[in-house]
Amino acid sequence: MPEDKERRHEEEEEFGELIKFTFAGFAGGLSLGWLLDRLGFQQNPVGEWAVRTLAGEGESILEGVFSIKKRLSGSAHSLAQAYGWGKLIGMTVPWWIDLFSRLAGVNVYGWQGFYIPYFYAMSDQLGANVSGFIYIYRHERSLKRAFTRYIKNPVMLTSLLVILVVPLGLLIARLLGFSPTTNLFVALETVAANLCWLPPLVGMLVEKRRK
Repeated sequence: MPEDKERRHEEEEEFGELIKFTFAGFAGGLSLGWLLDRLGFQQNPVGEWAVRTLAGEGESILEGVFSIKKRLSGSAHSLAQAYGWGKLIGMTVPWWIDLFSRLAGVNVYGWQGFYIPYFYAMSDQLGANVSGFIYIYRHERSLKRAFTRYIKNPVMLTSLLVILVVPLGLLIARLLGFSPTTNLFVALETVAANLCWLPPLVGMLVEKRRK
């Protein structure tokens, strides 16, 4: 049907936008990390917060703006937009986790603090996954049908896989001796953990194949 074809085309373009936003965040985090190191702000909590936010969540800000813009323009609500809203809502969680971990005396540079970059990189992905499921549920109006559609959706499954695999990779890297003692290392670790570009990429490729 023409309407379905138009919707798929719009969905493909929207997932493409999400990927662009992710790599813009990577560039911002790496650039800020390099600059702060040059200025001598290594192991500064505020500097690390800013670097991790840009490298791990910079795209969430842009994606949230994208979703708001689409909503205000009157565009039909889509899975990509739900994804963007979820990422925007979930982005503040790691700020509190980071703060309370430091106050509790956790060694944020050792293996004990491996979960901090995880939440900077993945809390928005967790929000996106939940938001995506809610979007599916609202369309299906049944938990059983929503779950069935969820496990058959390549975007949602890729998102779930990323959420489960990333913490293991971070823990192994820390146990092998990696320590983010400079802002550039902070940015690199967060970028490596931030695989949020994979689900939108899968979504874009799936929509291309459906044409």
